[in-house]
Formats: sequence, structure tokens, C-alpha cells
Amino acid sequence: MTRTERELRGRTAVVGVAESSLGEVGPGITTLDLIGQATVRALADAGLQKSDVDAVFGHSAFFTLPTLTISEYLGIRPKMTDGTAVGGSSFVAHLRHAQAAIEAGLCEVALIVYASTQKSSSGGLMSSGQALTKSYETPWRPRMPASGYAMAAARHMHEYGTTREQLAEVAVAARKWAQLNPVAYMRDDLTVEDVLASRMVSTPLTVRDCCLVTDGGGAVIVTSAERARSLRKPPVYLLGAGEANWHMNVSQMPDLTRTAAAESSRRAYEVAGVRPEDVDVVEVYDAFTISTVMFLEDLGFCAKGEGGAFVDQGAIAPGGRLPVNTNGGGLSYCHPGMYGIFLIIEAVRQIRGEAGARQVADAHLGLVHGNGGTFASQVTAVLGDDSTL
Repeated sequence: MTRTERELRGRTAVVGVAESSLGEVGPGITTLDLIGQATVRALADAGLQKSDVDAVFGHSAFFTLPTLTISEYLGIRPKMTDGTAVGGSSFVAHLRHAQAAIEAGLCEVALIVYASTQKSSSGGLMSSGQALTKSYETPWRPRMPASGYAMAAARHMHEYGTTREQLAEVAVAARKWAQLNPVAYMRDDLTVEDVLASRMVSTPLTVRDCCLVTDGGGAVIVTSAERARSLRKPPVYLLGAGEANWHMNVSQMPDLTRTAAAESSRRAYEVAGVRPEDVDVVEVYDAFTISTVMFLEDLGFCAKGEGGAFVDQGAIAPGGRLPVNTNGGGLSYCHPGMYGIFLIIEAVRQIRGEAGARQVADAHLGLVHGNGGTFASQVTAVLGDDSTL
């Protein structure tokens, strides 16, 4: 950690967040329509005008040159853009990059935005990913990304005794949070038995161990802490962030039970000057139930191999020991291709006290953790209110 990085603590803040329409929007709505919806709503949340935005950050797997396309559609002529593409963690990385750009004087108000109509456009189908799979993996016909995460789950079960029931507890906890979120896509009752009995996707993961395929978008507005204090909502400060990656293809993952989240979170904690036990609310990228288990370990909330026991018996559900994925997560709330931006949105709402029935009491410090690829790109951010400065 450099001295300059520590000095950035709390110097920028999230001032506006919003979702677009979610779920299944239908064939008449485009990805850019959803980007427009989310942007207008986030600007209103912040009390800013479109003319205030002078930087656009974004990534998409669904259209080319995303930041140029987005800027043109929105009618913004930015001073700078950042299209860093590291999968679903991109938007948490953009939060850190926006902080650096604002501090360097390259921009004043940054828009981070994402959307897709993956469900309406594809009927909910997932790609097998073979076009991106190395030739030495292709003969095994993996159903990516599910097969990659299934391998990690199987190894974690073998090495640490993690059970299928413990993985199912992650999905059940997410559903219980989703039942408190009026815009969550899936809100029906879900039990451990339901998860275990659902259709197998890639052993040992069933369809309820896997994230949703939905439409949806989100937008986040970032500016300097000084400007933030004069705006509509209480600022939520970026206290620290870290990025790390150790591989791209799952076959090159050094250890199927360990991720670079251990490294990205260490950097984020050091900059923020906090420890895992200080965190009030946790939002992690839960593309699969094993993701939550492994990230809680690698982020320092429990020891390696203890993630299954940590989430057991409703421990991360409402009323449990640690509030995790309080909007229902990618497992029950929404997952439009990439999920990272929604982690930020939910953490900001919790810290502001705006989460309604799912609000965590005395939530002042939140951790956001994004994941890209098959446990590949890892980005951690720590957010806090005035009391944490």
C-alpha cells in the first residue's frame, strides 16, 4: 500500500444510486433503454443534472465500445471514459478508478452504469462458454460458468467436509432477504430440501444453487466528498478498495478453494483502516452458492474451510449473525448477465438507512465484493457514512 492510496480514504463518495426496471422487461425494451432509466433515476437520487456528469464508466458483454455507445445514447460528452472489463467485478473496480480520476482532477462527477436484457433477449438461456474455453478444456464439454464453480464446490466439499445442505443454506438465506425486497425477482418460499431436490445443472450444483438470469440495470454516481456534502442525500464514502486476479480460466486456478479475494480484501482493509469484524453489512457476488461460502472465508469473516459451518442454520439470513446479500443477491433478487453494480447500490441504501423492511440496524460500514469470470477477477470496496471517517 502506498502512502498516496491511504490518503484517498473518504475523499470521494457515492451520491446517487438506482436500478432500472428488473426481471423480464419484454422484447420492446433495449439494454440502452434500461441504462437510460437507471441513469435518470440515479441523477434524481443525487439531485444532479445530466449536464453535471463529465465521466462515464461502464462495461458490457452485449454491445461493442460500451462507454462510447452509452455516452452517445445519454447525450453526454465526457472528459474521460473507462471501460475496464473484468467481468462482473468491473463496476466495483470502476468505483476505485473513479476515485482516482476525481482525485487527479480528470473529472468531477462520474457515472458508473450497466444493464442488459439477457432474459428477454435469450429466453433465459446461458451460454456454454465453449468459444472462450481453452482447447484442453473443450473436450470435456464444460457447461461454463456453472461447471467451473461446480468443480470448486466439489473440491471444497472434499477438502473441508462442506455439505450440500450448507450450500443450500446460502440460497435459502438469499431468498429470505429477497422476500423483504419488493423488486426481487424470486420471492416464493424456499427450503434446503427444495434446493437439494431441484434440477441438477452441474454436479453438485442444482438450479437453485445458481444465480438468476434476468433483465435489469443499475447506475451509481460518484463525486468528491466536498461536493457530496452539498447534495440531496447523505454521502456514502469510499474508504478503501483493492483489486487482484490470479487466473482467467478455471483450469489455471492455483487452488480451487482459494481466490484472490484474500488479496483484494487485504488491500481494501488496509486502506480503509478496518477489519472484517468492524463491517455491519456484506454484499458479495453470489453467482453460485459456493461463491458466498468461499468469499466469506477469503474476505476474513471465517477461517478457510469453515465457510459451510459459518452460513449454516440461517446465520447469514435475516436475524442471523452477519447480514449478507440483503437485497436477495444474484440468487433471488436479479442477475442480468453481470451483477457487480447492484452490490454497490444495495450497500449504499443500507448505509443510508433506505432499505425498508430489509434494513440492517445501525449499518454504518459496508463491504462490497465483486467477482469476474470463474473466481478470476476479485475487487473489494469498503463504504461508510460520516461516522466512519
